[in-house]
Amino acid sequence: MKNDLLIVVDMQNDFVDGALGTPEAQAIVPRVVEKVSQFEGRVIFTQDTHDDQYLETQEGRLLPVEHCILGTSGWDIIDQLDPGNNVTIEKNTFGAKALAQMLVEDQKKEPITSITLIGLCTDICVISNALLIKAFLPEVPIHVDATCCAGVTPESHENALKAMEVCQIDVIR
Repeated sequence: MKNDLLIVVDMQNDFVDGALGTPEAQAIVPRVVEKVSQFEGRVIFTQDTHDDQYLETQEGRLLPVEHCILGTSGWDIIDQLDPGNNVTIEKNTFGAKALAQMLVEDQKKEPITSITLIGLCTDICVISNALLIKAFLPEVPIHVDATCCAGVTPESHENALKAMEVCQIDVIR
């Protein structure tokens, strides 16, 4: 029996058309919505989550733009996607430690046949989660659908895709 997973990384208002939104992020929304609606396996969402002390964190000092503050509209998953009954994992940093730990436990119960990641931002949270999962589950095929990802810039998006390919992550172009 197949146990394929789709991980939708940080498809939140602040990353699409809010505080850190980009035209590239806006452009992938229809493809992301289609991919999620047609996916036949389990879908898991991650949600970048900060509090009102964000600017006092290391990340906040290096990226001094308040974003994805818990309970704000910028923190919400975009309206076009409804996480519904799917698992949503809040994360306070680029990689979701709880996601990796959950996947390791899931793998013990039923082998995961593949994991596909999509979402934002390719060069920060997508790559962080792809590499984190690869470290915890090195024998599970990991895919990143580049057509359903966007980076901070087109150049950094492409750099991240190349870095993931070198790390034996299958990039779907």
